[in-house]
Amino acid sequence: MAKYNLTEKKEKVAAYRSLVSPQLMDELKEKILNIILIQQRYKDKNYSAKQLAEDLGTNTRYISAVVNVRFHMNYTSFVNKFRIEEAMALLVDKRYQELNMEDISDMVGFSNRQSFYASFYKLNGVTPRDYRMRHSTQHSSEDVRVKKPLKK
Repeated sequence: MAKYNLTEKKEKVAAYRSLVSPQLMDELKEKILNIILIQQRYKDKNYSAKQLAEDLGTNTRYISAVVNVRFHMNYTSFVNKFRIEEAMALLVDKRYQELNMEDISDMVGFSNRQSFYASFYKLNGVTPRDYRMRHSTQHSSEDVRVKKPLKK
């Protein structure tokens, strides 16, 4: 049985995707990246596609179409990708080594530990805890090599 019960993505044909012009898609893509990534709205647990659409003066179908066509994923996967990337940085940062998985999950915008673990595993093939342990053992062995004096 697969870990975290992940299912394969099914390709769907949505007619509304073709209603958005390529020029509008490019424009919305940049605006979406600005809000989600640059303004770091991905950290907000309650920031939905509906809220994004309102902020951009458009509708959720257009948001969905742009994210699907330009980023090849759905809105939730798109937002979670940025959350996971930040979580990966926090997990290996020595300043945050005392934080537990719930703290990291909360800092990057997940509303619960289960969705954090499932998203992390889906993207990386390992759990956040395993990722931290593998990375910390790599760093500690590198530190040991660096600190050893050279023999003359």
